[in-house]
Amino acid sequence: MTEEMADKLEISTAEQFKALGHPLRHRLLFALGLEAATISQLAATLDTAKGNVAHHLGVLRDAGMVRVVETRQVRGGTEQYYRRTAKIMDFTGEGERANTAIALQAASAELQSSTGKPMLDLRNIRLTEAQAEELRTRLSELVRGLEDAGSGEARYGVVVSVYRPQQPEPTT
Repeated sequence: MTEEMADKLEISTAEQFKALGHPLRHRLLFALGLEAATISQLAATLDTAKGNVAHHLGVLRDAGMVRVVETRQVRGGTEQYYRRTAKIMDFTGEGERANTAIALQAASAELQSSTGKPMLDLRNIRLTEAQAEELRTRLSELVRGLEDAGSGEARYGVVVSVYRPQQPEPTT
């Protein structure tokens, strides 16, 4: 399984966003991380049926987000190992906002099934637009700058967001 993975894949087409229209597809991308896995391994990890995993991997494969990197003969059948096509999926374009909600559903499912104690800080604070942009930039640089510790270490999920919640207009 020596095929190289691209550093980044820009997700911008309607076909790509449609492929990410189900939380299980995001969870499959999370589970694949930087390692290849079979349908059986993914089904066991995500506690779902192999047929379900196979269907959703097919959708992701057709959209160019995963690919088969190795096949092995096992007990009269062929086992395929899937891997993400890129380390980072960069969401841009018209489908970005809709995809965010689905990605958060998938992350929520991961939080519920995770081991250990997850950290979640949710805070609303008044900021200027310039402060909010600086915070976005610094958080993005921090998360994207993290180096993978290698295959012997545990994987962690990181969700970072700066958003402006709906709020009533102030009265004067």
